Amino acid sequence: VQLQAFGGGLVQAGGSLRLSCAASGRTFSIYHMGWFRQAPGKEREFVARIVWNSGITYYADSVKGRFIISRDNAKNAAYLQMNSLKPEDTAVYYCAGRNKRTGEYDYWGQGTLVTVSS
Repeated sequence: VQLQAFGGGLVQAGGSLRLSCAASGRTFSIYHMGWFRQAPGKEREFVARIVWNSGITYYADSVKGRFIISRDNAKNAAYLQMNSLKPEDTAVYYCAGRNKRTGEYDYWGQGTLVTVSS
């Protein structure tokens, strides 16, 4: 499975961005699609995930009510709509696929930088 994330950029606080993640290869092996982020000097943290088949979602408390994760099974794509962005949302955002067989996020995209200016 190959994942490619894109859509990052520079935005002012309070603005919005939409990240996309395109999946290719053995996508049938993906159970969840998740978004993670890593800010400078910090550890990578979970942001949101969506079950590929059912569409059930789960969010980190820090983004709940502001971010929306979605997927398009026909396009093998996942999205992260980020609204009411804050400077603390600045990070490199990664999409990841959770492997049905291992239960781990075995598949990772290359990351896309989101910078929120105050």
